[in-house]
Amino acid sequence: MENRLSAEQRDAFLQKHPEWTHDATRDAIQKTFKFKNFSQAFAFMTRVAMKAEKMVHHPEWFNVYNRVDVTLTTHDTGGLSEKDLKMAEYMEKIS
Repeated sequence: MENRLSAEQRDAFLQKHPEWTHDATRDAIQKTFKFKNFSQAFAFMTRVAMKAEKMVHHPEWFNVYNRVDVTLTTHDTGGLSEKDLKMAEYMEKIS
């Protein structure tokens, strides 16, 4: 089981990545990714899905045309964990 992040760890990530926001009610991080078209958005989601399967850590997301709204939290820990930050970093890398 993953350990829940401290507020300091979370805040350090958010300072490095200000485009991500913190949802304090769920201890989650959120971001909206925008792409040129649906194909690019879907390709992004496909790559993330393959990584999520390997990590056994699946994002919550919503897609409409060129937009993908992402929420990351670790349900087992009741909040953010290192897995969420690794997934967010991966999303940043491939977006």
